[in-house]
Amino acid sequence: MLKAMIANLAMATLMVGLTVTIHFFGLLLLLRVLRWRGARFQAHRSVVGQGALVLFVVFGIFAIHTVEIWLYAAAFMAVGAMDALEPALYFSTTNFASLGYGDILLSPDWRLFGAIEAANGVILFAWSTAFLISVMTRLKTLEHDWLERDG
Repeated sequence: MLKAMIANLAMATLMVGLTVTIHFFGLLLLLRVLRWRGARFQAHRSVVGQGALVLFVVFGIFAIHTVEIWLYAAAFMAVGAMDALEPALYFSTTNFASLGYGDILLSPDWRLFGAIEAANGVILFAWSTAFLISVMTRLKTLEHDWLERDG
């Protein structure tokens, strides 16, 4: 029992460290691309440009989360908690997003690791949301001229 818990915590620590690092550098890369190529979107000139920039950021965030989910799926297979890619990927996706349908369950030997993936996913989704809100705030896409018009 103690050995299984230590293995869960060791794998969870490794995966949390890896996914947080990937997330940090992924968001940093998105920022660098925005600074480097952001002028191409001409977000300061048009709503279409702002929309294109926001879509770029959203798809970038989605790509970062996809890498993290796939890494968890690979980790579940590596420790023997899952025996095939599709169920490992499905479980990791629902778990990372904290949906937890419950149609696929981990053995008691690895369920703590799965629970920590869910907590990790919540934190990384929150971080992504904060990042997206900061981009949108910077663009001021939520300001509408019609709110300021008199008549």
